[in-house]
Amino acid sequence: MMKTGICKFAMAVCFFVLGSQPPLSAQETSTGRAVVTVNSKSAEDATTVPRQTIAFYENRKQQEVAGWVPLRGDRSGLQLVVLLDDSSRGNLGLQLNDIRSFVVGLPPNAQVAIGYMRNGEPNLAQNFTTDHAQAVKSLRLPSGTAGINGSPYFCLSALAKHWPGGNSNVRREVIMVTDGVDRYSGGRFDPEDPYVQAATSDAQKAGVIVYSIYYRGAGRFDQSRMVTDGGQNYLTQVSQSTGGKVYLEGFGNPVSFAPFLSDIQRKLQNQYELTFVSTAKPGLQSIRVKTSQPNTSLEYPSRVPVGGVTAPR
Repeated sequence: MMKTGICKFAMAVCFFVLGSQPPLSAQETSTGRAVVTVNSKSAEDATTVPRQTIAFYENRKQQEVAGWVPLRGDRSGLQLVVLLDDSSRGNLGLQLNDIRSFVVGLPPNAQVAIGYMRNGEPNLAQNFTTDHAQAVKSLRLPSGTAGINGSPYFCLSALAKHWPGGNSNVRREVIMVTDGVDRYSGGRFDPEDPYVQAATSDAQKAGVIVYSIYYRGAGRFDQSRMVTDGGQNYLTQVSQSTGGKVYLEGFGNPVSFAPFLSDIQRKLQNQYELTFVSTAKPGLQSIRVKTSQPNTSLEYPSRVPVGGVTAPR
């Protein structure tokens, strides 16, 4: 009898303990998003990529593609900042007409801002406006003062963290014209440069795509092949990590910006919003996007925010 009583008591305790535990919840999920640029050999201005051809991976784990929407028509909203290095050489003025033509040729609903990188700040000469003719009036020759910018990455971080367009549900993109040199790093390329790393993370958190056009700065510092190579490598690092592209012609200044800007315009016409179900913790997560569509490649940020650290919508 005693043994039987003990067994019953033990069973009752087990039922009480197990019954008091909350049920195991399903794995928590959140939604992430990324702007993906489609590059195709097709002669069409706008390329169609079906959703069923897309495969998405988060931290090397395949995840569900929740949405794949072309950013056209009523979803074509865009906020674009043209960011010029104020320490660039004065002959940058030869490229201003190409920039004017590009801005004026943007879709009517595209919001454009013009800024000059100086003393670690973007210094917007024109805030976002859909009046493109008004926007290009703020274009001017750079001051051409050597070292006045210091580091373009301070400027990019400041712009990304204090985006002037608010939390609108539109794309955020930047065209950055600079030599890319971080004068605080001594000129030599450092793949772990803290200011470049910070600017990249800030842009990724804010959902900003960065296109870079290499253009020499004023002064003797840029005459070093080592310094030029370092600056171009930094620009490549930032642009590729945010889903953009770097444009350059060897180690010198390009003859014309027109082919670069034409390529950017085509990219803007071929962007999709990818939304996905994330099982990762809040923060920046590594992603990979693939398509099975022939003759098609994709550009996208290497990391995107999920959970509590979401890109503005």
